[in-house]
Amino acid sequence: MTRSSLLNALMLTPLIGATHSWMPALGVWLIFVVVSSAFGLAMAGLRNRLVPASRLIAAVILAATLTSCMRLAMQAWALQWHQQIGLYSGLIALQCVVLEHTGFHQRPWRDRLRQGAVFGALMVGLGLLRELLGDSGLRLATLAPGGFILLGLLIAAWQAWARPMPSN
Repeated sequence: MTRSSLLNALMLTPLIGATHSWMPALGVWLIFVVVSSAFGLAMAGLRNRLVPASRLIAAVILAATLTSCMRLAMQAWALQWHQQIGLYSGLIALQCVVLEHTGFHQRPWRDRLRQGAVFGALMVGLGLLRELLGDSGLRLATLAPGGFILLGLLIAAWQAWARPMPSN
């Protein structure tokens, strides 16, 4: 599995699982932005001071600590989001470690901002679409299999729209 496919697989899990409504999708994305930003800043200060063998251990400990602190803060101040998000907030620590391993935090800040915004737009957009379809009577859209089907249809529509029309 390449680094890109591993990262895409990690982003796919919250994209499908936490987007049954737009509120949990927004919550997961906000946690991702806060934890990933804090993780990137902390690792920037640690990266040059650590030998390569200890960077992974430091990254795992730092990501788990930041995610746990964020979960506790959410539990105290936003209990409804905390209950809706469930285990997906724990996946953010793994995403931070994988992002560090792929060199995401060493990229220019504009690239990181763009990719974070695209991930957030996908999360909230898919959550909103699934909620609207579920409210209109298509209950399958709010379940995980419906999320996969809907995402597959959206990808197929994007590819069909982006493909140039053949000229005869």
